Amino acid sequence: MLQKSGKETPVKVSLVNKPIGLFQLLRMARRNVLEVIPQEATRRPILSGWTGMRWHLVMDPTALRHILKDNVENYPKTPATKNILDSAIGKGLFLAEGNHWRWQRRTMAPVFSVRNIKNLAPVMSAAAQASVKRFEKAPDGRVDVFHEMITATFEVIADVCFSGESGINRDAVHRAIDAYLSQTAKLSVLDVIGAPNWVPRPGRIFQSDALSALKRIADRAIATRQQDGAAGTPDLLDLLLAGEDPETKRKMNTIELRDNLLTFVIAGHETTALALCWSLYLLAFDTAAQDRLRHEADRILQGRIATADDVEHLVFTRQVVEESLRLYPPAAFLSRRALKPDRLCGRDIRAGDIAVMPLYALHRNHLLWDRPDHFDPDRFAPGHKIDRYAYLPFVDGPRVCIGAQFAMTEAVIVLATLVSRFRYSLVEGRVPKPTLLLTLRPEGGIWLNVEAVK
Repeated sequence: MLQKSGKETPVKVSLVNKPIGLFQLLRMARRNVLEVIPQEATRRPILSGWTGMRWHLVMDPTALRHILKDNVENYPKTPATKNILDSAIGKGLFLAEGNHWRWQRRTMAPVFSVRNIKNLAPVMSAAAQASVKRFEKAPDGRVDVFHEMITATFEVIADVCFSGESGINRDAVHRAIDAYLSQTAKLSVLDVIGAPNWVPRPGRIFQSDALSALKRIADRAIATRQQDGAAGTPDLLDLLLAGEDPETKRKMNTIELRDNLLTFVIAGHETTALALCWSLYLLAFDTAAQDRLRHEADRILQGRIATADDVEHLVFTRQVVEESLRLYPPAAFLSRRALKPDRLCGRDIRAGDIAVMPLYALHRNHLLWDRPDHFDPDRFAPGHKIDRYAYLPFVDGPRVCIGAQFAMTEAVIVLATLVSRFRYSLVEGRVPKPTLLLTLRPEGGIWLNVEAVK
């Protein structure tokens, strides 16, 4: 059933199995945030400690529901999270809190309706077709699927955000995002010890020229669209411009439009690309699952490119994506700061304590999952029930990811198309290393042998 790698489980991160000091923790966090998670977190509901501040690693679904839904107002995002992301996405939906978040959420909810996603889905099918053509031209039949999926999903997000904007240098936008994610978004020692936001972080003192250019591009696109109006099927920018809070009738100003547009551009393509590249890796690892997905895709697609109408029928394809998101959640380490005293799992939480949600450990917790390190898409088969707060790739509660359905539609369309056209196998000696900075990327890429299906 498995590739001849001699392993029963796909690649995973070696978690900490002994106490570590503050400076060692900082060095490890700069290299890979996941390496600071204790191994014990995969077998316990909660762990607490102190590293410059009091923290609690929470892996209990009931406690997570309390943080994310029942008492969500008491747990805003941490200052460290805001410090890392504010320079790029400002006070858009992702970072906004309270009433400022609520009116934006109400305004944007219709933007991501099923109808609008279906209208934008032809862009996803076109990206899948472009990926097929690139795979066909791969030298030596080897492909870094991480790089390829980043390319594919960036084309999707660029088209749905900036369709018709011929003056946009997409390569420059892509480079700016990559530079931001790989450098500016790194954890600082000052974040770990809880230093206030007004203390400068050395890596973030100077906003990169590329990020400034990205904001100027977004501003120009907004101004042009406000002047010229929509052309053809409304894209994401058109829908945001037309959006209005149904309660207050408030509309977004240019800065709010830009912050939210850049949120979707930066986060929207990265997270979907990661779901896709890890899915392809897992299918190369488990050839039986790959053959099963190909059989489903062949039966439904009959040799054509997948479309939005196919997604509901590609059941096993979706299961593979969901299992990939369990094993390798793109946002694998989330945190919130308690505003007032509370209790979690019978433990006192003080005001100012940090509640950490290590999704990587949650999704591999032995109290919640059978054989948690194994790849098993049938965990998500129809009728199989999973506690929704034991599985949080898109978070949950009122702040569940607004683009979750968009991302899943795109992932299923692209994955079904690529597996129907090619067979994948692992490249000997090229083992991906899951590395978390801001998202869970494969260090060194994911190199696979790619062979056209005859």
